Amino acid sequence: MIEIDQLTKVYDGGVAVDNVSMTVETGTITVIVGTSGSGKTTLLRMINRLEEPTSGVVRMNGDLTNSMPKHILRRRVGYAIQGHGLFPHYTVARNIGTVPTLLGWPADKIRARVDELLELFSLDPTQFRDRFPTELSGGQQQRVGVARALASRPDLLLMDEPFGALDPIIRAKAQTDLRSIQRALGSTIMLVTHDMEEAIHLGDRVAVMDAGRLVQYGTPTEIIRYPETDFVSEMVGGLDRPLRLLSLSTVSDIVEDGPAEGEALDVGMNLRDALSQCLWTGRDDAPVIRDGTVIGRVTIDAIRARAEGRQ
Repeated sequence: MIEIDQLTKVYDGGVAVDNVSMTVETGTITVIVGTSGSGKTTLLRMINRLEEPTSGVVRMNGDLTNSMPKHILRRRVGYAIQGHGLFPHYTVARNIGTVPTLLGWPADKIRARVDELLELFSLDPTQFRDRFPTELSGGQQQRVGVARALASRPDLLLMDEPFGALDPIIRAKAQTDLRSIQRALGSTIMLVTHDMEEAIHLGDRVAVMDAGRLVQYGTPTEIIRYPETDFVSEMVGGLDRPLRLLSLSTVSDIVEDGPAEGEALDVGMNLRDALSQCLWTGRDDAPVIRDGTVIGRVTIDAIRARAEGRQ
């Protein structure tokens, strides 16, 4: 568990982060979202003391971070940034093994951990272990950067705009991969972004910052349905809010008994895509399948009810 208690940062009389308090549960993804200058990156950097707070404290699993030597703290906290920051003269394996090497892990344990992470990120160790960063695509470099941050099994992974440099298609895949890997490893992640779509897609909880203050902290559904300020309402997109809400639910949430004709929808499809499929084909309903077997149907009326918060 990460506890942020009244954290404040002042620069030359200006307040970059203003009395922020929040708790991040173990094994979750918390996304900090806000416009440029909102204080989100400064907040992240104070957690691993790349920036020292003016006041306030951070506790990691009950331990005060300001009482730890910085090198010990940073071994407990992985850090991944936009552009990945790989060492260009190191191979992929050496990049990923950087922190375990500093920690004195034996060579066979480091190699096993490198291969484990490469496989987890869908990078065949036999093909990628000995490559250099310049031989990788942007998406592959980003995956190696995250793998490096996870290599020593840190208590917390901090990510600052990790997907900002990727094109939209690779970015969407990277987000999905991160979510799957986080679930597989049970990692605790705090991620900064300016993109509310990314925050909603990735976050178990979303922290919205404005002018250094934490203006709302809740689940994606709470943020979309019940924005607490005009700024939050603008961030979640006004008229687009019902569609964002549909992207958080799947067909399995509203599947019902009954027949339907036409191409079937998978039970795991999100309701935003299900609505698009039905509208595109001019249907009021569609059959739903799980593992190739029809288990019921989904209707446009039920999807609309979910978008309006009536279901």
